[in-house]
Amino acid sequence: MDLTPLDVRYQEFPTALRGYQKEAVRAYLARVAEVMEGLIQENEALKARLGGLEEEVARLKEAEGELKRAVVAAERIARELKAQAEREAELIRKEALAAKEQVLREAAEELRRLRGEIERAKQEKALFLSQFQALLQGYLDSLERLAKE
Repeated sequence: MDLTPLDVRYQEFPTALRGYQKEAVRAYLARVAEVMEGLIQENEALKARLGGLEEEVARLKEAEGELKRAVVAAERIARELKAQAEREAELIRKEALAAKEQVLREAAEELRRLRGEIERAKQEKALFLSQFQALLQGYLDSLERLAKE
């Protein structure tokens, strides 16, 4: 059975011979009722505070869940970005190697071409020298014949 401050305040007791003093009982019951009222108010305030704290805990748990999901998503994105960066780095490395190979091929081709030109220039020089020497020999022979005449 619930007991309220009003129940305590207005409680009636049967009277008997040599019973308690009514005024003292009334004063005590009034004090008990006041204390009960204070306790009930405090209890209600604590219940309200508890409700607010429970709501705050629920909100914080929800925020924690969202934060955990955000962290998981950020970690996933970081892994994806890292993997993509590694793929891009590998692609750049392969492109650089291909470019290097192309430059080396072009340089080797240019070297072969230049060596061919050098060889042709040497052959042309030798041909020129032999023709020039033959021409000079022809002039010398002609000079010697003219000198003998």
